[in-house]
Amino acid sequence: MGKSWKNPFKQANAAKKGAAISKLAKEISVAAKLGGGDPDTNSRLRLAINSARAESVPKDTIERAIKKGTGQLDDGKIIEECLYEGYGPHQVGVLVECQTDNRARTAPDVRYIFKKHQGQMGEQGSVAWMFDRVGLVEGEAPSGKDLDAEEEAIEAGANEVEKVEGEDALFSFYTDPDELDNVQKSLQDRGWDIKTCELSYQAKNKTVDLTEEQKQEVYEFLDALDENDDTSRIHSTL
Repeated sequence: MGKSWKNPFKQANAAKKGAAISKLAKEISVAAKLGGGDPDTNSRLRLAINSARAESVPKDTIERAIKKGTGQLDDGKIIEECLYEGYGPHQVGVLVECQTDNRARTAPDVRYIFKKHQGQMGEQGSVAWMFDRVGLVEGEAPSGKDLDAEEEAIEAGANEVEKVEGEDALFSFYTDPDELDNVQKSLQDRGWDIKTCELSYQAKNKTVDLTEEQKQEVYEFLDALDENDDTSRIHSTL
């Protein structure tokens, strides 16, 4: 008996991997555009390249993305960052950061996902007031050391720290945007393995009065947003 029944799954996995590579390449291009093409002096680019390598993104794809971001490769497409905001199911506030070469495609796609999941995409500022602009550093604690994350945050100059749900040693450090690079360097000097260093958004107040069924509906909505090819980051009040 043949095994053609596996083909749809292989195709689905290939499509997901292709989408992941595309998103990583966009992040590299944007990082190179904003901070230059040298990863030694551009921390965002360096982390983007590391993430791409961890996902086995081909070297030539990484190099093309850098050249595109620095203007050395003109294919007629310009990747830009844009922010969409609105309310998801059960009035959960959501910010969606996208990287796109065509806003006329991305905005309707995001709006459709909101509508499909009983949400509503709003105008600029309609939800952003529910979030603070912060610096975010995510890192894994040095192995073999029994550290207090709160003390590490104080020593590094971070304002707040929380454990990443579902991860054994990964923590999120929040800081003032202007202190982002300083906190990253301090944590690195203290032995932390930095996975993320970027400007981000943090909800001022969390939505906590939802049933498990309602939470699942929100998770499905956030998953749908994440699967959109142009979505780079999602922030919610959940």
